[in-house]
Amino acid sequence: MASLAEIRAKLQAMESKGSGSKQQSGGDNAIYPHWNIDEGTSATLRFLPDADVDNTFFWQERQMIRLTFPGIKGGDMKPVTVQVPCAEMYGDTCPVLTEVRPWFKDPSLEDMGRKYWKKRSYIFQGYVTENPMTEANTPENPIRRFVISPQIFNIIKSALMDPDMENMPTDYMNGTDFRVTKTTKGQYADYSTSKWARKERALDETELAAIDTNGLHNLADFLPKRPGADEINAISEMFQASVDGELYDVERWGNFYKPYGVDVPATATQSTTAPAQAAPVAPAPVAPAPAVAPAAPVAAPVEPVAEAAPVAQAAPAPAAEGEAKPSADDILNMIRNRT
Repeated sequence: MASLAEIRAKLQAMESKGSGSKQQSGGDNAIYPHWNIDEGTSATLRFLPDADVDNTFFWQERQMIRLTFPGIKGGDMKPVTVQVPCAEMYGDTCPVLTEVRPWFKDPSLEDMGRKYWKKRSYIFQGYVTENPMTEANTPENPIRRFVISPQIFNIIKSALMDPDMENMPTDYMNGTDFRVTKTTKGQYADYSTSKWARKERALDETELAAIDTNGLHNLADFLPKRPGADEINAISEMFQASVDGELYDVERWGNFYKPYGVDVPATATQSTTAPAQAAPVAPAPVAPAPAVAPAAPVAAPVEPVAEAAPVAQAAPAPAAEGEAKPSADDILNMIRNRT
């Protein structure tokens, strides 16, 4: 397990770089849905280390992209969203962000760019020591998983950089609990008043025994599968279709990523690169809003949170009033043909 000093050093290095650049789930109820607590209430969490000793942090970052479609080809004509993993999460080139990044240079494309920009969430594990809501089925293993939004994560990270925090918050004897507090700001949930406890607290005998009995999770196991060539091709095709306003094609993409509850026919494409290849195991992307989900086992749900996209750069003046807006095809062609 990394020391607090090592975490601070790595966070500082990431901050310096960030100024210029930047699960699997068994379908159980191990994920604690803190976003379901009532407004004005708080849940107290105690984070635990990652079982992966090579992970400097006690969390794993997940990056997902939401692709929307007006309906399903040959099926339901209600809008659906399919979430796919951003390949940049694994240090690979993401076909969606490669297309989208230049859009922020043009104000007329900025909103569309934000729509397709990657969304981050952070996977933690630990105990729920104070729970303000009644859960119908509490898991037998008290070590829960948490899907933390960027707003809450920034509070967690800021405290780690504070020299007044002397001990690792996940330390069994001198750790610190974290209180998630839910309020509202406008029509959205707000967690800006969440904070670390003022006093350190040692884990009690029951909590220590649960770690011995159940062990800690390797948090990387709850990230979606790294996209291979077939998945990358499917993501590229789905992105193009989404931008063009086409319907989701389950025959074409069902064995890669699909809306929740949609059955994949036996005739569905097995590979986007070589039809003779066997179908790859579908990645396990983040579970979307109730209307949709990925083809693979349902991954940890995440409360929708807006994430800052690249700052728009100076560009030509917007179109005059009354002038027709570019079509989806025009947008992609304009971007791809830029020099």
